Amino acid sequence: MQKKIYLDYAATTPVDKETLEKMMPYFSNDFGNPSSVHNMGQTANAAIDETRNKVAKILNSKQSEIIFTSGATESNNLAIRGTLSHYCAKNGKNAPKPHFITSTIEHHCVLETIESLEKAELIEATFLPVDSEGLIDLEKLKSSIRDNTLLISIMYVNNEIGTIQPIVEIGNLIKELNSNRKNKIIFHSDAVQALNYLDCDTKKLGVDMLSFSAHKFYGPKGAGALYIKKGTPFKSIQTGGVQEFKLRAGTQNVPAIVGLGIAVDEIKNNNALEIKKLRDYLIERVLKEIPASYLNGHREKRSPNNANFRFDNIEGEGLLLSLDMEGICASTGSACSSGSLDPSHVLLALGLRHEQAHGSLRLTLGKHTTREEIDFTIEKIKEIVARLRQISGNVLSEFK
Repeated sequence: MQKKIYLDYAATTPVDKETLEKMMPYFSNDFGNPSSVHNMGQTANAAIDETRNKVAKILNSKQSEIIFTSGATESNNLAIRGTLSHYCAKNGKNAPKPHFITSTIEHHCVLETIESLEKAELIEATFLPVDSEGLIDLEKLKSSIRDNTLLISIMYVNNEIGTIQPIVEIGNLIKELNSNRKNKIIFHSDAVQALNYLDCDTKKLGVDMLSFSAHKFYGPKGAGALYIKKGTPFKSIQTGGVQEFKLRAGTQNVPAIVGLGIAVDEIKNNNALEIKKLRDYLIERVLKEIPASYLNGHREKRSPNNANFRFDNIEGEGLLLSLDMEGICASTGSACSSGSLDPSHVLLALGLRHEQAHGSLRLTLGKHTTREEIDFTIEKIKEIVARLRQISGNVLSEFK
């Protein structure tokens, strides 16, 4: 059986064996509903509290500021819609529309949520452009802020190109502006690709809300969280129960939340420095050894595990399928949009043409990635790119 080389860690990560083992009792022996008052229920509730404490420590927050969800898509929706829900409840139906700001390279769950609210004429929205390396301009952000600006949502690390946004600087800007504003601006960040490698101290970042998912750092799918700073104007959008401090109704997924907590504990052991060295080795060899190859995103301000390339005169899907046949698991962009034939909205926002965006490949490394796997992958990419370019040249020559 062909060995698989997994280079799609930005899409999801494997659950560590030890994490899975510690989750198992909460499927069977300790299966009680955490809202139940009996002993089994309180055992489950204590496990949730333990995880809440672990998350609060890594975010430098209060336990009461951590809301467990099914993942970052729900957390991001909750942050955006919960902010609007509070505004509408406080100000009434005839209140002026609030203004939301985000970037053009956000994950679809942020972009489409804000777009849908704008289309429904519930908000005004600004979608900030980025430069050719995927960074927003702080001056453009500042000039986009209006008297009615209510929410700014900027992702910490882009899931496709790995570019790290200046979240601390944005937080400081908003703090300064809020000191002279009657209507305070709320700052939210999607930190899905950040928690595994970057400092997510919420006080240092200056965020009011922050989202993440367990399955991005060797925890289970189906568990995530939303940090909501105490005092942030927010109203639940889900009714049916008093769970999660009355902010997210529904019986908690105890095994997954336990797994999230264990995975958070293990972040310090995820070999970020070694992964970065291996990523740099990958980038240097590909750019040096493959003609007409380029790196998408910022060279330095990028996630330690992300390498997003584009190659002239090839089709990314063909490259991806050819790699898969060699046992190499990679992607062309976000896993959430992998069924779409449209070019990546992130790559188009960098200013790439459609054909350039279609010729891109995302390789994301993890703590199990080896030098031997990277060497094998590089050689296969070289072979496949050369073959695809030859085919492309032959096809084009037939039409001349």
